[in-house]
Amino acid sequence: MQRLNPAVDVEGYMRRIPAAPQRVLMLDYDGTLAPFRIERDQAVPYPGVREVLAAIIANGNTRLVIVSGRPVRDLLRLLALEQTPEIWGSHGWEHRHVDGREEPLAMPTEALAGLDAAARWAEERNLQARIEEKPSSRALHWRGMDAAGIAELRAAALAAWEPIARAYRLILHPFDGGLELRVPGRDKGYAVDQVLHATPPDAAVAFLGDDRTDEDGFCALQGRGLGVLVRAEHKATAADLWLKPPEELLEFLRLWR
Repeated sequence: MQRLNPAVDVEGYMRRIPAAPQRVLMLDYDGTLAPFRIERDQAVPYPGVREVLAAIIANGNTRLVIVSGRPVRDLLRLLALEQTPEIWGSHGWEHRHVDGREEPLAMPTEALAGLDAAARWAEERNLQARIEEKPSSRALHWRGMDAAGIAELRAAALAAWEPIARAYRLILHPFDGGLELRVPGRDKGYAVDQVLHATPPDAAVAFLGDDRTDEDGFCALQGRGLGVLVRAEHKATAADLWLKPPEELLEFLRLWR
């Protein structure tokens, strides 16, 4: 583990967790709890992650929240936990409470039409296998392609999706391994902020994430908790701590438990 923010006493923060009146642990999924896979439906958690998450939930003293760009339905299947945690999916557009209640999804009709137009473009080019359809976005994945193929696909997608984004008031968001066309108004920072609204100031709070979409969460958390970058290589980030998966990730989760 490596401290990134010299103003944050990471060791002291971890020592204070057992005595905190409330604990909140927010976790991204892909790249954080699970390694990336070309076959996205096979991206199961690192060995040992399910067990330590189950133990944290069973302890009953932590509000465990998954904050992901994936739809809730995918996260439920991949996590495969007997006791399901709270989940904010689809970059904050979906919210499943710990008791199983799900907030109704209210998408603007205009935005949905734009997402459908982006999906049709992909289908016309036989890119269905690389398109992930989410409630609030369409993600184009190029993980596993060579550099030349990625450059060609990125250029073609930008040429097609930028006009769609302008016409339907959507936003284009690059991520590690692809490009996403999203409905604006919510992101992981929104989800983190919603969790913090119901959290007392003296609670122990942490958010773990790995890529660009998690930076919104790190920024929303600043001054309220510990932002933790989880990835093999360092990158510019607003996080306070950097750890490498899976060993250091498991060490952190076990310490939290």
